[in-house]
Amino acid sequence: MAINKKVPLRKCVATGEMLPKKAMIRVVRSKEGEVSVDVSGKKPGRGAYLSKSEQAVDIARKKNVLGHQLEAKIPEEIYEELLLLIRREAIL
Repeated sequence: MAINKKVPLRKCVATGEMLPKKAMIRVVRSKEGEVSVDVSGKKPGRGAYLSKSEQAVDIARKKNVLGHQLEAKIPEEIYEELLLLIRREAIL
């Protein structure tokens, strides 16, 4: 008899969808206040999850959802890095 593993779900801060953790990208604010994209999903700090779609990144940028969730100013480079990761993964 096969044992079903529980798939961890996370909520996208932009779209509100509940998706598997592996289908999301985590953005982290460290204790020092630095904001970075967490590809491994294991960096310490306060995290917020975005679904891997350009639409979710656009919503997050327009509504400043990440800034509110992480209580920090989000540099434009973070959004560019997110879009680059999503596009790179779409190619593969």
